Amino acid sequence: MLCMMATTSYAAILSERSLNGRELTPQKGLVPKYQVKNLNFWYNSHQALFDINFQIPPQSVTALIGPSGCGKSTFLRCLNRMNDLVDGTRHTGEILLDGEDIYRKSLNLVDLRRRVGMVFQKSNPFPKSIFENVVYGPKIAGLKNQAILNEICERCLRGAALWDEVKDRLDQSALNLSGGQAQRLCIARALATDPEVLLLDEPASALDPASTARIEDLVFELKRDYTIVIVTHNMQQAARVSDQTAFFFQGRLVEVGPTDQLYTRPQVKQTEDYITGRFG
Repeated sequence: MLCMMATTSYAAILSERSLNGRELTPQKGLVPKYQVKNLNFWYNSHQALFDINFQIPPQSVTALIGPSGCGKSTFLRCLNRMNDLVDGTRHTGEILLDGEDIYRKSLNLVDLRRRVGMVFQKSNPFPKSIFENVVYGPKIAGLKNQAILNEICERCLRGAALWDEVKDRLDQSALNLSGGQAQRLCIARALATDPEVLLLDEPASALDPASTARIEDLVFELKRDYTIVIVTHNMQQAARVSDQTAFFFQGRLVEVGPTDQLYTRPQVKQTEDYITGRFG
């Protein structure tokens, strides 16, 4: 009964998504944005990821699901090498971005993190004005032309669905924003460096339902221009926003596939047990 109820619930979410014009399945035959090959990852002697293999298509939303401590966030941070900031980490295998290994010695890390932006679980606006938050990246990169900075600020705030709410107070502190607004500001800040990929680590976990809905709407809009990878504990959220879903358990990739297939016709019993709430 539990399995039938859960499957029916997810089928309803997927059906509603389609009826609302939000059928997200990416075009087939596209060259993957990311290719992950035999990835293993360690924190000192602790192995956190085991032999991960899968592809992330461009201009799509890939959701990473699984119980706490399963390796989702570790994997996400591998995609722009944020784990390099932690002492004692090492890896084997390859992560190819547009066919080039991001762990090669000649890689420019600043350029990688410009191309692959990241938004964290807890919104972290800088103690600066809204304007200065958005244009922080371009200014650090040396851009000083005020007209161009103004254009970037408006474009990115519009892209993050925040412009109409803050356009008359750009000089005010970003710390005065609500939680949902602050998270969208962080997304706008990430967009300001013209990334190709956005990594979202539980971006709505601390938000109320209305703000969560705004973030989900935003993810749907952004996937038209960006490749998005999102970690979420919210199974319904993954069903609503993602093209493909990857289920992790104890550092291993158990199953990955189109979201509608994985939620309604999982190929692995462990995936079905997690989706239907038998463990997690």
